[in-house]
Amino acid sequence: MYHSLRGDPEVVRYLYDDPLSHAQAADRLARLRSEITEPDAWMNLAVEIVASGRVAGDVGLCWRSDTHHSAEVGFTFLPNHRGHGYATEAATAMVELAFSGLGAHRVSGHLDQRNRASAALLERLGMRREALLVENEWVKGEWTDEAIYAVLAREWLARSST
Repeated sequence: MYHSLRGDPEVVRYLYDDPLSHAQAADRLARLRSEITEPDAWMNLAVEIVASGRVAGDVGLCWRSDTHHSAEVGFTFLPNHRGHGYATEAATAMVELAFSGLGAHRVSGHLDQRNRASAALLERLGMRREALLVENEWVKGEWTDEAIYAVLAREWLARSST
């Protein structure tokens, strides 16, 4: 399943990686963590559709800094499972975990600014666009612009209580 996600050119279009081979996907899957063990380490969880048992994508959370109490959320979903709310539900759970479970002060999302669908998801989570870093990264043979979105714990709590 992981290969179908990370081997799909449409899924990885805005990610750093090229589509993964079966062997590369198996190696990457073996190294994924389901818990946060240290700063700058990602945890990734599969997102399963309960009714069918099929995996729709994955969602990740990274604890960026003990000092700044910051975290970052990420997600990837198969094209045929987009537009059903699965990514929003899963990403919401990860942001909630960052604030309620880890005590984060701030959660961010970083993306290729051309990825409008992911930007819209971050906005649905209550994040605001805070920065556009112009041509700051060389990805897949081209300079790309990175958009940074974020929400603070007090904003998340206020939004959740309404």
